[in-house]
Amino acid sequence: MRVSCRPATAADLDAVAEVRVRSWQAAYRGIVPQAYLDALSPAAEADRRRPRFPRPGEHVAEVDGRVVGWAAVGPYREEHGDAPAPGCGEVGAIYVLPERQGRGVGRELLVYALGELRRQELAPVLLWVLTANAPARRFYERAGFRPDGVTHDYEIAGATLPEVRYRHEG
Repeated sequence: MRVSCRPATAADLDAVAEVRVRSWQAAYRGIVPQAYLDALSPAAEADRRRPRFPRPGEHVAEVDGRVVGWAAVGPYREEHGDAPAPGCGEVGAIYVLPERQGRGVGRELLVYALGELRRQELAPVLLWVLTANAPARRFYERAGFRPDGVTHDYEIAGATLPEVRYRHEG
């Protein structure tokens, strides 16, 4: 299986919406309220994202010409208000279709995303992950990310979910 990564285009919108929704429904089962996950739909996600898709920093992973993964990277978002240094990068999101997880797609997409951040000279690279999402935490740790001790609460569908920030020196 050969994974190829590239910047997202407008033609990728429906596939990215499917990746995002199906990944959320699989990865966050038992973490995010189930009613919220059940209400997600790729069509609604595509409609929501259509006016601003793709944004700079959005990338896809393909296998056999089919989009199976999506990542969003760029400068660390100022809304966090806690950058450890100027010029930090951020992996804002990375998702892979559930049936493609564990096959190297996420690893290839993350390597590609980190390369994009290096090209922009954004370092260190930070990301947030739900504390209860043990598989994602293991994935990031295998890629060289480490928790840096910063936490905050993420509110979704009436639930307060703790997140931990991870750091990669690049």
